[in-house]
Amino acid sequence: MKFNWGTGIVIAFVGFISFIMYFVISMNTDKALDHDLVTEDYYKQELEFQNDIDKENNSKSLTKNLSWKKTNEGIIITFPESLEINSITGNVFLYRPSNKQFDFETDISLSNHNLLIPDKRLLDGRWNIKVDWQYNGKSYLYKKEIIY
Repeated sequence: MKFNWGTGIVIAFVGFISFIMYFVISMNTDKALDHDLVTEDYYKQELEFQNDIDKENNSKSLTKNLSWKKTNEGIIITFPESLEINSITGNVFLYRPSNKQFDFETDISLSNHNLLIPDKRLLDGRWNIKVDWQYNGKSYLYKKEIIY
C-alpha cells in the first residue's frame, strides 16, 4: 500500500477526532474534575439581586461596617460597636467555590459584638462569605472573598 497525502490527512483527522473524543469523555466522567461553580438556585438569586444592592448600600451608609479577622480559633466577624447586639439578627453563609459540599450557613447569635466561625468547619483556601443581617427592621449585606 502506498502512503500519499490523502491517506496522511485522513489519518490526521481520525487521530485528532479520537483525541478530542477521549478528552471530552474523560473530563465528563472523572469525579475528581467535577467542580460546581454556581449555586443550585442561581435563578432565584438573580431575581433578588436588586434587594442585595439595596442591602449593600445600607451597609455602606453605616459609620463602621462589619470586619473579619482570621485567628487560631477560626474567623471572627465583628459587628459595629455602636449597635445593640440584641437587635441584630440574620445569618452567615460561607460558600466554597471549589466544592459545594463544604458550604454552610449559620444563624447570627451574639453575646458580644463578635461572631466566631470555628476553625474545624473551614478548610484552607478561598471562601466567599455573605452576612445577611437586620438591625431594627433595616436589612444589611456584607460580601467578601476571603482566603483562609
